[in-house]
Amino acid sequence: MGAVVGTLTMQTKQRRLSRDRTDDELEMTTVCYRPEGLSQLEAQTNFSKQELQILYRGFKNECPSGVVDEETFKHIYAQFFPHGDASMYAHYLFNAFDTTNNGSIKFKDFVMGLSILLRGTLREKLEWTFHLYDINKDGYINREEMTEIVRAIYDMMGKFTYPAIKGDVPQQHVDAFFRKMDKNKDGVVTLEEFIIACQEDETMMSSMQLFENVM
Repeated sequence: MGAVVGTLTMQTKQRRLSRDRTDDELEMTTVCYRPEGLSQLEAQTNFSKQELQILYRGFKNECPSGVVDEETFKHIYAQFFPHGDASMYAHYLFNAFDTTNNGSIKFKDFVMGLSILLRGTLREKLEWTFHLYDINKDGYINREEMTEIVRAIYDMMGKFTYPAIKGDVPQQHVDAFFRKMDKNKDGVVTLEEFIIACQEDETMMSSMQLFENVM
């Protein structure tokens, strides 16, 4: 009798799980602001359908409307860095995810970026990082843009960083980066200069990809 009950319970759970997955599929294809569907996202990212379902449910729990505006994104991000001010870094990160520049991040925007950050090729990760640092989206990184991002990172790390800082360390880092990256000394760093410099210097690559540790 116990075996029968156990079997029925298992079948019920399986049907419920199947129904939940079907509901997710239906919702993602019919509700406004939902992506086109799991199958299409599976083909466009490096995540499995099961992983996308988990990510979608988490996204839906945090953002029931299906989109994230910048203030919500900052609020969520600030919870991970209670000892610093993450608002500026979250602002730049939000803009990097908001590929359509419409002031909101949909699930598709989020999962496409996350796929690159977590499972993209080295070049894909470096290209994404370059676009994060290219604040004005003109195809180049200038010294001012890099300084803004580096300062935002230091602000975000808060007391875990500042006790060790003497002098203007963020600016010193930027100056060191530019000396290595700006090969032709024209005052800006192109995508190719950025990629070559990072590939040649592991320390620089770790610094440039710090966002992987603070996502």
